[in-house]
Amino acid sequence: MKRWEEKLNLNLKEKMNCYSNGVNHCDVLRALSRALKKTEEAYFGTADEMAADNPELALMGSCVLAMLMKGEDVYLMNVGDSRAVLAQKGIAVPGSRKGIQDLEIIKEESKRDKIEGFDGDELYGLRNLNSIQLSMDHTTYVDKPKWNDILLEMFRIDYIGNSPYVTCTPSLYHHRLSPKDRFLILSSDGLYQYFTNQEAVMEVGSFIAAFPEADPAQHLIEEVLFRAAKNAGMDFHELLEIPQGERRRYHDDVSVIIISLEGRIWRSSV
Repeated sequence: MKRWEEKLNLNLKEKMNCYSNGVNHCDVLRALSRALKKTEEAYFGTADEMAADNPELALMGSCVLAMLMKGEDVYLMNVGDSRAVLAQKGIAVPGSRKGIQDLEIIKEESKRDKIEGFDGDELYGLRNLNSIQLSMDHTTYVDKPKWNDILLEMFRIDYIGNSPYVTCTPSLYHHRLSPKDRFLILSSDGLYQYFTNQEAVMEVGSFIAAFPEADPAQHLIEEVLFRAAKNAGMDFHELLEIPQGERRRYHDDVSVIIISLEGRIWRSSV
């Protein structure tokens, strides 16, 4: 636990200014990290009890993306390859946080079929909707000798040493909301198998503009399935008829939460 705290404090010191508006943001992020540590310990306690009867547990992994919003402060914690992407109105200016901000702009040709039917003001607004990735996504799992040993021989590796190869150290980030911010997309990596950050933001932005009462999270899920089906050379309904386990060959599990900064939240998964 001490080494965990030391590494966490070093990461926070390097990455951010902890104080603003009378709030110690590092304390909030430390609390999120401690909650993750306790959850991980409880999870492994349960997994240890089940490992003898269920050795396939050693082949499974998970990811965590947690967001806390209080007033205009947004706190994010991420372990694994999920992402938090912020839609922001304005001209993209590359930031200094390499690996965190992704400001790629989608080509005009790929936007045309998404924005037909909008008037000039709406069209201008969508063209100036940028994506900023607030979380650092990285594939993370904990690989310890005992978990290697319980696997079937074909899955084992020649494990060297006794320490875990990778540990559960979260990526932590604080963002202060501004008038330019429009909405947040929180999602697992299955979404980004078929979308870039900017494509996801443009898709949601154009959908909300065209259908303000509809569900943009469900729309993103449907678009993933359409793209997965097209990529596999099959019809959308053919893909849906494939049993869920076998369907993982065509798309990963996808969970999406979209948070409008005007007060609405949408959730969907497949």
